[in-house]
Amino acid sequence: MRKRREAEVFQITGARQSLEDDVRGRQRRYVISMLIRTASVLLTVLLWNVERPLAVVTLVVGALLPYVAVVVANAGRENPSSMPSAFVPTHQRPALTASDAVPEADGRAPDGASGDRS
Repeated sequence: MRKRREAEVFQITGARQSLEDDVRGRQRRYVISMLIRTASVLLTVLLWNVERPLAVVTLVVGALLPYVAVVVANAGRENPSSMPSAFVPTHQRPALTASDAVPEADGRAPDGASGDRS
Protein backbone atom coordinates (compact mmCIF):
# COMPACT_ATOMS: atom_id res chain seq x y z
CA MET A 1 0.00 0.00 0.00
CA ARG A 2 1.32 3.47 -0.89
CA LYS A 3 1.76 6.17 1.67
CA ARG A 4 0.30 9.46 0.64
CA ARG A 5 2.51 12.32 1.45
CA GLU A 6 0.49 15.20 2.88
CA ALA A 7 1.01 18.56 1.27
CA GLU A 8 2.74 21.07 3.49
CA VAL A 9 0.32 23.71 4.75
CA PHE A 10 1.49 27.28 5.21
CA GLN A 11 -0.21 29.69 7.56
CA ILE A 12 -0.54 33.17 6.09
CA THR A 13 -1.34 35.43 9.01
CA GLY A 14 -0.45 38.69 7.33
CA ALA A 15 -2.51 38.18 4.17
CA ARG A 16 -5.18 40.67 3.22
CA GLN A 17 -8.78 39.58 3.15
CA SER A 18 -10.22 38.70 -0.22
CA LEU A 19 -11.70 41.39 -2.44
CA GLU A 20 -15.13 39.78 -2.17
CA ASP A 21 -15.02 39.88 1.64
CA ASP A 22 -13.80 43.47 1.57
CA VAL A 23 -16.64 44.62 -0.70
CA ARG A 24 -19.20 42.71 1.37
CA GLY A 25 -17.92 44.40 4.55
CA ARG A 26 -18.07 47.86 3.01
CA GLN A 27 -21.61 47.22 1.75
CA ARG A 28 -22.65 46.05 5.20
CA ARG A 29 -21.22 49.20 6.84
CA TYR A 30 -23.00 51.40 4.27
CA VAL A 31 -26.37 49.70 4.82
CA ILE A 32 -26.02 50.02 8.60
CA SER A 33 -25.18 53.71 8.23
CA MET A 34 -28.23 54.26 6.04
CA LEU A 35 -30.45 52.44 8.54
CA ILE A 36 -29.16 54.75 11.28
CA ARG A 37 -29.84 57.73 9.01
CA THR A 38 -33.39 56.54 8.33
CA ALA A 39 -34.00 56.12 12.06
CA SER A 40 -32.62 59.60 12.78
CA VAL A 41 -34.87 61.21 10.13
CA LEU A 42 -37.90 59.38 11.54
CA LEU A 43 -36.94 60.52 15.05
CA THR A 44 -36.69 64.08 13.73
CA VAL A 45 -40.26 63.91 12.43
CA LEU A 46 -41.57 62.34 15.64
CA LEU A 47 -39.71 64.66 18.04
CA TRP A 48 -40.12 67.97 16.20
CA ASN A 49 -43.06 69.22 18.29
CA VAL A 50 -42.09 67.34 21.46
CA GLU A 51 -38.36 67.87 22.01
CA ARG A 52 -37.10 70.33 19.45
CA PRO A 53 -33.36 70.44 20.45
CA LEU A 54 -33.13 66.64 20.21
CA ALA A 55 -34.99 66.75 16.90
CA VAL A 56 -32.42 69.24 15.55
CA VAL A 57 -29.58 66.92 16.61
CA THR A 58 -31.21 63.96 14.85
CA LEU A 59 -31.78 66.15 11.78
CA VAL A 60 -28.08 67.10 11.67
CA VAL A 61 -27.07 63.44 12.09
CA GLY A 62 -29.49 62.46 9.31
CA ALA A 63 -28.06 65.15 7.04
CA LEU A 64 -24.36 64.39 7.65
CA LEU A 65 -24.47 60.61 7.81
CA PRO A 66 -24.80 59.98 4.04
CA TYR A 67 -21.56 61.85 3.39
CA VAL A 68 -19.74 59.94 6.13
CA ALA A 69 -21.19 56.61 4.94
CA VAL A 70 -20.03 57.18 1.37
CA VAL A 71 -16.54 58.21 2.46
CA VAL A 72 -16.25 55.13 4.68
CA ALA A 73 -17.63 52.82 1.99
CA ASN A 74 -15.24 54.17 -0.65
CA ALA A 75 -12.21 54.21 1.63
CA GLY A 76 -10.73 51.23 -0.20
CA ARG A 77 -9.04 48.15 1.05
CA GLU A 78 -7.30 47.90 4.38
CA ASN A 79 -3.62 48.61 4.66
CA PRO A 80 -1.32 45.63 4.55
CA SER A 81 -0.56 44.36 8.00
CA SER A 82 2.63 45.34 9.73
CA MET A 83 3.73 41.72 9.85
CA PRO A 84 7.35 41.16 8.97
CA SER A 85 8.10 40.11 5.45
CA ALA A 86 8.32 36.39 4.80
CA PHE A 87 11.39 37.05 2.68
CA VAL A 88 14.58 36.51 4.63
CA PRO A 89 17.65 37.75 2.79
CA THR A 90 20.62 35.42 2.77
CA HIS A 91 23.90 36.83 3.90
CA GLN A 92 26.69 36.70 1.38
CA ARG A 93 29.72 35.00 2.83
CA PRO A 94 33.10 35.73 1.32
CA ALA A 95 34.65 32.91 -0.64
CA LEU A 96 37.22 30.85 1.24
CA THR A 97 40.81 31.21 0.17
CA ALA A 98 43.39 28.43 0.31
CA SER A 99 44.82 29.82 3.57
CA ASP A 100 41.35 29.71 5.21
CA ALA A 101 40.83 26.07 4.34
CA VAL A 102 40.37 23.60 7.19
CA PRO A 103 43.66 21.81 7.97
CA GLU A 104 43.74 18.10 7.42
CA ALA A 105 43.56 15.83 10.43
CA ASP A 106 47.28 15.17 10.71
CA GLY A 107 47.55 16.45 14.27
CA ARG A 108 49.18 19.74 13.34
CA ALA A 109 47.56 23.08 14.03
CA PRO A 110 47.45 25.63 11.24
CA ASP A 111 50.11 28.33 10.97
CA GLY A 112 52.64 26.42 13.06
CA ALA A 113 50.76 26.88 16.35
CA SER A 114 50.93 24.15 18.95
CA GLY A 115 48.40 21.33 18.70
CA ASP A 116 47.23 21.68 22.35
CA ARG A 117 43.92 23.41 22.84
CA SER A 118 43.86 23.47 26.61
